[in-house]
Amino acid sequence: MEYLLVIVTSYLIGSIPNGLIIGQKFYKIDLRQFGSKNIGATNAYRILGPWPASWVFLTDACKGIAGVLLGQYIGQTAIAELFGGMGAIIGHNWSIFLGFKGGRGVATGLGVIAMLAPKVTIIVFVIWVIIVYFTRYVSLASIIAAALVPVSMWLLKARQEFFYFGVLAALFVIIRHRPNIERLLTGTESKIKAGSKTEPGSAKEK
Repeated sequence: MEYLLVIVTSYLIGSIPNGLIIGQKFYKIDLRQFGSKNIGATNAYRILGPWPASWVFLTDACKGIAGVLLGQYIGQTAIAELFGGMGAIIGHNWSIFLGFKGGRGVATGLGVIAMLAPKVTIIVFVIWVIIVYFTRYVSLASIIAAALVPVSMWLLKARQEFFYFGVLAALFVIIRHRPNIERLLTGTESKIKAGSKTEPGSAKEK
């Protein structure tokens, strides 16, 4: 029952659509109507600019942190922490408040990893920033960073349960980026550019 409570509660926390709330509340813009129609930080950066995108990223990451903390408080085991983290990621990707639609879980997943393996988080985040800086492809950076999570966990000898979670989380993020991978291979993926609001449905971006 404790694990069930952790999963359900963290799922509800993860379901909070921060990007939608920030866009509508402070900028009178529904991110679902512009760019990629995604409510995550990348689309927020393209449509709203760097400052609101930073808030979307941080609040989405906090959902992952909250999920793990919930597992620590209620279940008090490593498995409960993982359930809390997974619940938050699932909620972000399939939000009950958005008709079971959502983002790709990168920021929320980073929040989870930050709690489980802080050193790994620093490594993959630095690599993510470097790739975005030089290529301007957020999707490419997210895919590579996700793939490096279990590798970094293995090299740093993280707990076995956390390593297995890292493998599953990496696969999850990569699969969620399948459309981006197809566009990267065909050279049609959009590069990141701040504050370029477009007409609803006019762009095919991440």
